[in-house]
Amino acid sequence: MTKSTSHRADDDLYRLLVDTVRDYAIFALDPTGHVASWNEGARRIKGYEPEEIIGKHFSVFYPPEKVAERFPEYELRVAAREGRFEDEGWRVRKDGTTFWANVVITALHDAAGKLVGFAKVTRDLTERREAQLKAVDDARRLALSEEANRTKSSFLAAMSHELRTPLNAIGGYADLLLAGVGGELTTQQRQYVERLHAGQRHLLGVINDILNFSRIEAGQLEYDIEPVHLQESIDAVLPLIEPQARARRIELMNGNPTDITVLADGPKVEQILINLLSNAVKFTEPGGSISLHSGRDGERGYVSVRDTGVGIPAEKLGAVFQPFVQVGRNLTSPHEGTGLGLAISSDLARGMGGELTVESTVGEGSEFTLKIPLADA
Repeated sequence: MTKSTSHRADDDLYRLLVDTVRDYAIFALDPTGHVASWNEGARRIKGYEPEEIIGKHFSVFYPPEKVAERFPEYELRVAAREGRFEDEGWRVRKDGTTFWANVVITALHDAAGKLVGFAKVTRDLTERREAQLKAVDDARRLALSEEANRTKSSFLAAMSHELRTPLNAIGGYADLLLAGVGGELTTQQRQYVERLHAGQRHLLGVINDILNFSRIEAGQLEYDIEPVHLQESIDAVLPLIEPQARARRIELMNGNPTDITVLADGPKVEQILINLLSNAVKFTEPGGSISLHSGRDGERGYVSVRDTGVGIPAEKLGAVFQPFVQVGRNLTSPHEGTGLGLAISSDLARGMGGELTVESTVGEGSEFTLKIPLADA
């Protein structure tokens, strides 16, 4: 093969390569900016057939405002002076639609150094730009949402503190009246004060739930992780729940005492168990039963609270750990509360590296299970 034949073969291969590229518009401009060649990628991206565009000035690819400020000519001047020009911006297709493009213009010189034209490569970056803008927009929305949550949590914390002070005072004075400090109460007066005291305790419990939830949301809750004996936690909370269960004629059973040690924050484990047991008492009809079971599950210890209550519909199981949700509550429901107990318990479990799960059948009851990493795992 002769040298000239080899050059022709190389030229043919190069032309074939450029002409068949589909993802890039690759074409040549003469020194004045008129289109001199057109590849398949240019046809696909810009919409022109070769015979429609060759010979026309490349400014047809630019929005009117860019043409008016003579930006295409500026690109060629910079490329001629510096050898190359790169830009990102809006470009126009044959049908008038626009796309976001990356453009590189390279000056072409002959052997004598004379400018003979320009090579122009265009990429359609519309999808990438939309993805970037979406990511920025998502980040902005997330930042606004987090700021709103922080503001809400700070407000709830402040209001909770403001409300707890007079509520504690009400409870204190009610205790003094019941103790006879202000004089002996009649039977009716004692009933009134006891109702007042019960209302104060209920409101204080609601405020404490809101305060705890706001602390969790604000990331202000600290965990003192250490070995905790699950049975000791169970033994600590059962006496607190027994009066409620007894008042509703509900049998409360500790199913299988075990010696399981987990890594957890002891008071928070007890808080979770109190929430679970209180809920079980609330939603179990008189004559029903509640049982606790503990044991090992792989590298985690667990405590489950089973009740024979009303149960939870399958389609609502995913909502029980959401804040301010109380499944089964309606305008005539006797069940009081904020709907924060399970949300707080679930967050506390996650904060200790564990989880809170639920299984339930309507009409048969529910089983909530707290799982926490074992101390010897």
